[in-house]
Amino acid sequence: MSVAEAALVAVAGFGAGAVNAAAGGGTLLSFPALLAAGVPALTANITSSVGLLAGYAGGSVAYREELAGQGRRVKVLGAASVVGGVAGAVLLLVTSDTVFRAVVPFLLLLACALLLVQPRVAAWVRRRRGESVHGDDRVGVRVALLVGALTVYGSYFGAGLGVVLLAALGIALDDGLQRLNALKGLLSLIVNAAGVAVFLVSGHVDWGYAGLLAVTSYAGGHVGVGLARRISPTALRAAVVILGVVVAVVLLVR
Repeated sequence: MSVAEAALVAVAGFGAGAVNAAAGGGTLLSFPALLAAGVPALTANITSSVGLLAGYAGGSVAYREELAGQGRRVKVLGAASVVGGVAGAVLLLVTSDTVFRAVVPFLLLLACALLLVQPRVAAWVRRRRGESVHGDDRVGVRVALLVGALTVYGSYFGAGLGVVLLAALGIALDDGLQRLNALKGLLSLIVNAAGVAVFLVSGHVDWGYAGLLAVTSYAGGHVGVGLARRISPTALRAAVVILGVVVAVVLLVR
């Protein structure tokens, strides 16, 4: 790892943490940076997941007030997320680096599309659910199965998971947007933690870069909360999407 490569990944990690806090889609920064540093695609994806885990944890701590009273939901959907997270991680590990590199451009484009529709998803949930707080936090088997299926993708390639999770929770659960967003963030943390538990024994983690990402994404997450209040989320989201599309196109033509 050269100084320039370390600096690139550190900056990307800080940006990923800030972007995840402000708009979502931080993987679209950390993953290309690792590729540019010479990390193989499969290892880059796994290292990004491990390194960005700290950022998800920070977001859940910040949302602890909105998570109050959702204990039963967290237990049921958290269990489904663990299963989905492990399944997605195993699926990723049995995918060869050659195959994964071939599908990465399409996964990046999918993540960009999900990030583009995120404001509409949030607006739709807000119109459907409003900001009211409901006391009933029970969930059914169908909701758990849906969340479990979505989290398989989240563990395999995490960019865009928050968008589809928020949409699913908005359809299935009767609650306010902020409480659903808090639940979505915690489930994202659980999915990534389950996947990381599998990745830790895989031998595919570049620990030097993972450590850099952990420190810088945690710091970026804290800064991102403040930036979200000052910088247009639309502009930030557009910049991330443009980067993701450029990286996808470069990988397609190489």
